[in-house]
Amino acid sequence: MSYNLAQPDPVISISGLNVRSARSHILKNISLQIPRNKVTVLLGPSGCGKTTLLKCLNKLTDLYSELTVSGHVYIDGDDIINTGQDLSAIRQKMGLLSQKPYPLPLSIFRNVSYGLKIQGIRDKNTVKAKVEKHLREAGLWEEVKDRLDQPASRLSIGQQQRLCLARGLAVNPEIILADEPTSALDPISSKKIEQLFVKLKKDYTIVLVTHIMQQASTLADHIVFMYLGEVIEQGTREDIFERPKSPVLKEFLATGH
Repeated sequence: MSYNLAQPDPVISISGLNVRSARSHILKNISLQIPRNKVTVLLGPSGCGKTTLLKCLNKLTDLYSELTVSGHVYIDGDDIINTGQDLSAIRQKMGLLSQKPYPLPLSIFRNVSYGLKIQGIRDKNTVKAKVEKHLREAGLWEEVKDRLDQPASRLSIGQQQRLCLARGLAVNPEIILADEPTSALDPISSKKIEQLFVKLKKDYTIVLVTHIMQQASTLADHIVFMYLGEVIEQGTREDIFERPKSPVLKEFLATGH
């Protein structure tokens, strides 16, 4: 099944995307567009292909030799699947938040400045100003400004996730990819991440994987509902939650799985 609702200013366009392994057809003819400066939620039960689709957007699927990827993924008009583009340039357009935070074994300050060095920024005053800027964007500055030289490992898990967000923002991305970024967090830390996404979408395009319906209904401007490797339905949060069309989406909304 393939849905491709036209978006007025898509930053990502996907056409006929298939991902296969030797044993299974993981993504089946996916076609969709992801609008710029919006929160797009990939929603669906575990194992439906959400995370695999997210990995296709920055070619993390290349790390898995058993996977075969075909079709088209256009980022700002460039097909990243079928051209020999520099992977580092593709990934620099995207910040990635995983399910669990993985801060570097460095200080809080150097976790963020690491992303700046990737861009070749070396001037100490510029680095200092940008580290503060990105920690503020991640809602962490006031909590860490007096202990920037401490190891990042001393932060709480919620703070570590926001530090990873700041580190991702430091590479000056266009897109934030978030793979169930609150699944390991307590409710208060989860709420902080959700509030940050609402603020950040004015400057970034956010693609969020979740199976939490409340999170999707709160954050999403656009929702893509997936099931068994297919896009079953997509639309606004009102379309999905108030006017579902397919039986499988109706069942998911009723049962949560």
